[in-house]
Amino acid sequence: MIEVIWTILPAITLIFIALPSLRLLYLLDESMNPLITLKTIGHQWYWSYEYMDFKNHIEYDSYMMQPESMNSFRLLDVDNRTLLPMNTQIRTLVTAADVIHSWTIPTLGMK
Repeated sequence: MIEVIWTILPAITLIFIALPSLRLLYLLDESMNPLITLKTIGHQWYWSYEYMDFKNHIEYDSYMMQPESMNSFRLLDVDNRTLLPMNTQIRTLVTAADVIHSWTIPTLGMK
């Protein structure tokens, strides 16, 4: 009898956790109609960015600032910052040309 309880209770708990999560996952997938797609490519010592939803692709590279010319973000400040509009749906595609790197948006708390 105890084996049945050990099996049934965790299964019921997992079902109660999974059903709302699957619903939210489905809603997130359906509501995405991004205005802008930003493709981020990690290289060994810099990042490349591509805005892909415009008539002319906008591409640029972003290198880390030298320690003597830094302002406030130690090891996070770059020469060409990425600018994104507020209150819009944005798709971000993050990939790497050689190995996966640590890409971060400090103001959004995303890493």
